[in-house]
Amino acid sequence: MKIKAFTNGVFKDNAVFRQFLGLCPTLAVTSAAINGLALGLATTAVLLCSNMIISLLAKYIPKSVRIPSYILVIASLVTVVDLLMNAYVHDLHKVLGLFIPLIVVNCIVLGRAEIFASKNNVLDSMLDALGSGLGFTLALLLLASVRELFGEGSIFGVRIMPEAYNPFVLFIMPAGAFITLGLLIGMVNMILNLAKKARS
Repeated sequence: MKIKAFTNGVFKDNAVFRQFLGLCPTLAVTSAAINGLALGLATTAVLLCSNMIISLLAKYIPKSVRIPSYILVIASLVTVVDLLMNAYVHDLHKVLGLFIPLIVVNCIVLGRAEIFASKNNVLDSMLDALGSGLGFTLALLLLASVRELFGEGSIFGVRIMPEAYNPFVLFIMPAGAFITLGLLIGMVNMILNLAKKARS
């Protein structure tokens, strides 16, 4: 159960590529690899702490108020992350802007709290959060790296393409986010289907 709780979030049930959750921040902030990595790690931190707390408190929370209770826990954690990022990585905080507070309403975080953390022990809930968070972070990082590479010729600001390369600006525009995400979803699904056929 423990390993499955972790690996499902990374591969089989990847929030972006398989469940299509959290697409608004996925498309909005992934014009640069550092943005995707930062938002992914912030979301993972909230996921991990919220799953742990909700797993510990689940039996004490009345069913009639469980969703507001979960949102209160998540919102408190997001506020802490938002303040820490503003204090220690202020420039990155300014770039991500509203998408840090919007982690509160990210379907991934509330979904894992309701579906998994409220019904499982702390260790399994933490592994589930790490898997889901890592899967989300990898998806954002992959999407952002592809967009930055073709849109600016670099990854994390480090020049990858030759100097003669003429950046394809479409990739760092909103339309480029949709096109790149669609291609990556197709590629990931093809790889997973080939792996499934190889096992059978």
